[in-house]
Amino acid sequence: METSTDRTGTGPEGGDPVGGEGGRPAVRAAAPPASLSPSRAGDFMQCPLLYRFRVIDRLPEKPSEAATRGTLVHAVLERLFDAPAAERTVPRAKSLVPGQWDRLRETRPEVVELFADDPEGERLARWLGEAERLVERWFTLEDPTRLEPAEREMFVEAELESGLRLRGIIDRVDVAPTGEVRIVDYKTGKAPRPEYAEGALFQMKFYALVVWRLKQVVPRRLQLVYLGSGDVLTYDPVVADLERVERKLLSLWEAIRLATESGDWRPRPTKLCGWCDHQAVCPEFGGTPPPYPLQVRSAESGGAAQGRMGPD
Repeated sequence: METSTDRTGTGPEGGDPVGGEGGRPAVRAAAPPASLSPSRAGDFMQCPLLYRFRVIDRLPEKPSEAATRGTLVHAVLERLFDAPAAERTVPRAKSLVPGQWDRLRETRPEVVELFADDPEGERLARWLGEAERLVERWFTLEDPTRLEPAEREMFVEAELESGLRLRGIIDRVDVAPTGEVRIVDYKTGKAPRPEYAEGALFQMKFYALVVWRLKQVVPRRLQLVYLGSGDVLTYDPVVADLERVERKLLSLWEAIRLATESGDWRPRPTKLCGWCDHQAVCPEFGGTPPPYPLQVRSAESGGAAQGRMGPD
């Protein structure tokens, strides 16, 4: 899960799709945020306006080769565990790539446009080869013949005492015979430099918090497997870690609630802006955001608040 769009989608945090008009791209019906995932939390911390575009305005984004390759590799690694342990080999894993690509094109037709300008299929072949190399590298980092995951692509959701709902999808959960839990996440990019490791672990601590609140069990280990560089980053959390993450998320949710009420979503320029799909409607690039689709409550109005925490 190496991109800002997680595989829970943004549906739980936004509305349903509706058609565009006047030649404009289709967008989705606006709704106040109702839950928080690691990716959407990361969006708000990176740039509140990006969060608004994704969660409230539901602006469409083009698929990227890197993110789609990540989705493909995740699907292959998930499906490999359907085979008996002795058959979880490199050739078997690589043989899954074409079929999972076909499946991805069926479930997400928009990815076909990635190679619309590749009539001979040369660029697609290189791209699929890169996916195969990432899958092969995984075997140098873990031995799937010795693993029996308790869960794969596990959807988790928990409601905190505050009413905030946390949700996400965990790539893999391993449970030892002694009951110890390990949460594993695959990354198809490269491992971050040590000074950025804490940011990379935020997602994993988020999942650990959800598991703790659901099962009253603190995961023994959090493990990030970086297929792009061949590194494995591990962290063993304690209760104090998860309590800090919970406080951080509650503070973040309060900031989101206030921005939802006021309609004040500030852009936060960084070097990542160059990769953003929404430059045309971003003030930092001379654009104008679309009209805010939710009711705005001024500080003096005393009207009904928008974006309350808790169930819809």
